[in-house]
This record gives sequence, C-alpha cells and structure tokens, in this order.
Amino acid sequence: MVHHYDIIIVGGGAAGFFTAINIAEKHPKLKIAILERGKEVLEKVRISGGGRCNVTHACFLPNELAKFYPRGEKELRGPFHQFASGDTIEWFDKHGVELKIEEDGRMFPVTDSSQTIIDCFLNATKKLGIEVHKSQSVQSIFKSEKAWKIDTQHDNYSCDKLVLATGSNPKMWDLLQNFGHAIVSPVPSLFTFNIKDPRIEDLPGVSALVTVKVKDSKLKTTGPLLVTHWGMSGPAILKLSAWGARELFDRKYQFSIVVNWLNDYNATEVEEQLREIKREQPKKTVPKKSPFELPNRLWESLTSAAGIGSETKWADLSKAQLQKLALELTQATFQVNGKSTFKEEFVTAGGIDLKEINFKTMESKLHPNLYFAGEIVNIDAITGGFNFQNAWTSSYLLAQSIVDAVG
Repeated sequence: MVHHYDIIIVGGGAAGFFTAINIAEKHPKLKIAILERGKEVLEKVRISGGGRCNVTHACFLPNELAKFYPRGEKELRGPFHQFASGDTIEWFDKHGVELKIEEDGRMFPVTDSSQTIIDCFLNATKKLGIEVHKSQSVQSIFKSEKAWKIDTQHDNYSCDKLVLATGSNPKMWDLLQNFGHAIVSPVPSLFTFNIKDPRIEDLPGVSALVTVKVKDSKLKTTGPLLVTHWGMSGPAILKLSAWGARELFDRKYQFSIVVNWLNDYNATEVEEQLREIKREQPKKTVPKKSPFELPNRLWESLTSAAGIGSETKWADLSKAQLQKLALELTQATFQVNGKSTFKEEFVTAGGIDLKEINFKTMESKLHPNLYFAGEIVNIDAITGGFNFQNAWTSSYLLAQSIVDAVG
C-alpha cells in the first residue's frame, strides 16, 4: 500500500519541523507528513547549546548576518532580507516561546531548556494535523511524471512535493547524486586544535583576546582563544576552523599557527613598551605580574619561554631577552597535530552545490517540486546560533514558495 501526501518532508529535525509547521499554518488543507529515520525526532535540537538550544543570534542586519557563514554568505543575503533573526524571535514569540539575548549575542529560550523548543514544535504539528512517522529510513526515491515515490525499510510513500531536510546525511547525498545533483564532499568544520607545547601545557582554562593565523596561508582571525587540556579552542580557533575547513582538511590537520597574544600590537611596538617598563620598574621581578592585559599564568609561561628566570628583575633583562619576549608575545608559533570535535557540534562543510538551488524558493534547479532546507546544502556557519538561523530561514522561504505554488 502506498501512503500519499501533498507534501512529504524527509528529516525530523529543526528544518523539517519548521518547514512543515509554516506550510500547514498558511495552508491547513494540505496533507503533510514528516519521515524521520531515528526512533526520536529533534535529537540535534535536544543536545544543542549544551541542552539549552541556541536558537539564533542577535545580529539583525541581513548583510551582517550573512558574514557568519564561511559557505553560503552570498546566497543567504537575499533570504535573510525575507526572514532573519528578528523574524525568528517574532515567530517563536507568537508560538509562546520567549527568547533572551546573552552577552555574546547568542539567543536561548528564557527557560534555558531545549525541551521548550521541542514541545513548541510537537504541539504545533499535533494541532495542525501534521503526521510524524518515526523509524522510517529512506531507501530509495523515484520520480514519476506526476509524483515522487519514497520507499523506506517499512513503508511506501508518494507525494506531489518532496522536501529534503536531512542535514549532513551521506546516504541522502548519494541518492541525490543519482538525480544528477552535484555534492560538495563533506569535511569537518568547527573543531579545536590539538597542540602539545610546554608553553601551554599547564594552562588549561586560561584565555586571551588574540589574533591567530595559519602559517603559509591567508587564514587569519581575531577573538578569544581558550587553552585546553589538548591544545587550543575558543571563538578565534573555531572561526579559523570554519573558514579553513577545506584547506585544513587538505593539510591533514598538520600545520603551524602564529598567535599574537596581544592582538594588534607588533613585535617592534611591544619591544619598545618592554624597554619603557624596564626603565620605569627596574627592581620588579619580570615573571611576577603581567604588564599587559594577559593572565599572569600565561605571562609567566611566555617569559620562561623567552629564557627569563623566575627571579629575574626588569633591570637585568638583556636586549636579546627583550627581543625574544616581544616575539613570544606577538609571533608565538605552535605546531598543530590533529583536531578534536568542539563539544557536541558536528558541523560539516559540504552538501548540495549551491549553484543548483533557487535561493528564492529553495527548490532544486534540476527537478521541479524537489526542495531543500537546512544543512543538506553546502552552507555552514560558525558557532553561535547561526546554523539554526539558516534552518529557520531556508524552511520559511521554502514553506512560503510551496504555499504560493499550491495557491
């Protein structure tokens, strides 16, 4: 027996549910089903943001918002003018979920629980009569003249319009390649750097505002860096990993980074400042207290790396030591040997080639009535609620275009 629907959405995650709800609210008579391969829906929503669900980011200008996407910046500008962070806040507010802004701009439900978002979606689908079918792993997709046919390991389905919101699922990408879609091969994005170095081995938890660049590359970023037990993390490193996802993959995650612990000062300027401190505080012990906005533990480690003893006074510093310290502060080179996943964020760079999608409707340019939402396409963002915002925006546009098409 074949179960027929007007619209079938494959993928019971954030994008799948948001698409279904927005279609059903605008066109209640359409018969809609969500097919989810797992035993539960919205699992990624559940664990995101440490179980709090980082819904979006308080960046309200579409063109600025687009800059947080290493892949998709150009394509998302138009969509963000239709539905951006402010619209997300309004949408959730209308659905009984109040959001709050944290200091770094990330936005969460005021309840600090991802369950609030899950309940909002589940209640909406129930109220709107959207069917949710779990444990339905798609095995094949077939296109006939009038409909799409979808076979799972249990059932057979057909629909007029098919929406794929399956995230970074290689099996679905393989199926799409059979339909002539080009897939940009997936590589990890948003990862931390594995570094073994005596300068940082006793400093887990220490952070500083830095500029960091990859040696022999154009990759460069500024932001907070966090020293961890296995190396380096924090926004500066994560941004670098996102923008450098493909290049660092090609280097097999073996490369050097240059860290400027003083952010925008260069070695010459710092050497001059160090000489001034030497003149003004000759009797003070060098490693004892950082004269810059650096944690004292880090300062102590860097002075040691510059060959300065623990009891050395400023007056006793040689010209060579001052130069070496200035370089340690502004051009410290670290060897990266591998990567680690950032928390539970499995973000992938890769997916359906963006040239094959109409970004006004999220419809495939190759096959009418086939649509894409969320991370199945080659769009990804840095951490901070941006990947969810892409899901909401693409889903909303897609829903609107289907409603307009159905009339």
